Amino acid sequence: MTSPLAEYLDDFTRRDWQTIAPDDVDDPVRVAVVGLGWFAREWALPGIARSAFTEATVVTDIDNEAVAAVAADRDLRGVTPEELRDGAAADGYDAVYVATPNATHLEYVAAAAEQGKAVLCEKPLESTPERARDLVAACEDAGVPLMVGYRMQTDPAARRLRDLLDAGVAGDVVHVHATMSQTMLGELGSDHDQWRLDPELSGGCALMDIGIYPLNTIRFALGADPVRVSGRTRTEHDAFAGVDEHATYRLEFPGGIDATCTVSQNAQHASRLEVTGTDARLILDPAFYEREDRGFAVVRDGVRVDIDFEQVHQIEEEFAYFGHQLLADEPFYPDGEHALTDMWALDAIYESASTGEPVELDGE
Repeated sequence: MTSPLAEYLDDFTRRDWQTIAPDDVDDPVRVAVVGLGWFAREWALPGIARSAFTEATVVTDIDNEAVAAVAADRDLRGVTPEELRDGAAADGYDAVYVATPNATHLEYVAAAAEQGKAVLCEKPLESTPERARDLVAACEDAGVPLMVGYRMQTDPAARRLRDLLDAGVAGDVVHVHATMSQTMLGELGSDHDQWRLDPELSGGCALMDIGIYPLNTIRFALGADPVRVSGRTRTEHDAFAGVDEHATYRLEFPGGIDATCTVSQNAQHASRLEVTGTDARLILDPAFYEREDRGFAVVRDGVRVDIDFEQVHQIEEEFAYFGHQLLADEPFYPDGEHALTDMWALDAIYESASTGEPVELDGE
C-alpha cells in the first residue's frame, strides 16, 4: 500500500498487546466454561482451543445432558453448577469464563472470586447496573482480575480503526452511525422460550443483547465515554412481549460528537459502523458479528480504499488476550469499571425511552 495509511494498516492483524511468544507458553491458563449455550459450544470453546494462551479443562451448565455431551466430546471434566460454585473442581482451573444468562452472572463470578480465580465475564455484566456493581465489587474485594467479553476490542479491525482515529486520519470526528440487527428467533433458534425474551433474566432484549456492541465499540474507538443519551424502543410482535424488539439511541460525547445507533432483534441481518470526520470516513461493514468476515474501508477525498486483510477468529483473539495478560501479569483494558459505564448508559437509554427525555450521565 503506497499511501499515508500504510503506516497504520500494514501488518493489519498485529497483536499490539502481545509480549509473550505463543511458542514460549508451556502452561496455558486453564479455563472453566460456565454455560454451554450455542455461543459457548460453537465459538468460545473452539476459540479457547485455538489460543496458545488458554485451554478449557472444566465445563458446567444447568443442562446435565449438555455437560455430559460436551465433556465427552472434548475430553473435559464436567461438573454441576453446584459443584462449580462449591469449588469441587477448583484445582482443575485457573480462570472462569461465564457465559450464562445475564441475571446469573453475579452468582458465578462471585463464586469464582471467592475461589481466587480470574474471571472473563460476558457482556453485559448483569441484568441491572446495581447487580453489575456488586459483581465488580466481588472481584475487587477478592483481589482477582476481571475482564469483560468485549470481543470487538481485540479484533484487529476495531483496533486499526482506533489507530487511524488516534492518528488524525479522519480529522476531527463529527458523528458516528452504527447498526446491528438479526432475526433472533431464526438465527438463534425458533424456540420462543429463551432467556433473552425474559426481562428478569436478560434485563432487556435488543438494547441489552446487541445494542451493547455499537455502544462499547464506539467508546473504544473514540477513547471517550458518552455524557448524555437518549433513546426509543418499540415492540411489535407477541413473541417479544415484555422486552424491546427494536431500539434506536443517541450518544453524545465530549466535543459535541454525536453517535446514532439502531439495533433490532427482528430485522434483516446487518452490522455496520461508520465514523465521519472532517477529512475522511472510516467504515467497518460487516462490523460486529463473530460469524462473518469484517470489512474495513477508508473514504478520503472522494476515493474509497477497501483494505484486504487476513481475517482472524474473533473469539480466539479475545481468549488469547485474556490468557496472555494473565500469564504476563498485565491488566485488562476492558475491566469491570469500564463495563459499568455501559451498564449505566444502557439503563439511561431505557429511562429515556420511557420518559421521552434525554438523560445526563454522571459517571457512576
